[in-house]
Amino acid sequence: MTTVYLIRHGETDWNLTGRWQGHADVPLNAVGLRQARLLGQRLAQEQVRFDAIYSSDLTRAYQTAWELGAAVRVAVQLVPNLREIDLGVWSGHTSAELQARFPEEFALVAAGQDIPRGGGETIRAMRHRVVEAVEALVAQHRGETLGIVTHGGCIRALLSHAVRLDGEEFRHFPHIGNTSISVVRVGHAGWETVLVNDMAHLEVTHDPELVSAPPDDAEQPQAL
Repeated sequence: MTTVYLIRHGETDWNLTGRWQGHADVPLNAVGLRQARLLGQRLAQEQVRFDAIYSSDLTRAYQTAWELGAAVRVAVQLVPNLREIDLGVWSGHTSAELQARFPEEFALVAAGQDIPRGGGETIRAMRHRVVEAVEALVAQHRGETLGIVTHGGCIRALLSHAVRLDGEEFRHFPHIGNTSISVVRVGHAGWETVLVNDMAHLEVTHDPELVSAPPDDAEQPQAL
């Protein structure tokens, strides 16, 4: 079995203000950097032995992965297919702005229809992309432990794949917090979920600023 740690990037200003990010290259804010450092400290203290760490090539993910890699002394490798869902022209807008500018398209997504958001990707297409990317990495590291730093929508897609949820059911999968840790094991029998959305490294600080949970780009508009 290959053990895969799925880690969401730290907080960005766009997370905080409810702007949908997609492929926009938004860096971590000060809180996000603190979250990433606490993540690295935790996994170093727990002596998790990563054989490799992979990251989305978007800055917010790479900055998080770099802090983790520095703490556990493992180099980070970039994988573009671990990017968040492509939102096309929706990127950079809040839900209120989208509802005003693209009312018909927004209403379809709010009703649960999986259409290409802003001319970008459907959730189904994003899920296929990230599952394929992770399975390719697992094939290279059979029996090893991987760290994968990616995005909230991607992690929800991967976890829904692990528990065999599809289509409309994806919408009901739990929210994924910034720098949260989810763990799956992948083997010949398929995927097994071990841990979901663990933020103990933030919760122990008792700082509400660190444990806030801005929504990800694959969540339905009414949840934002």
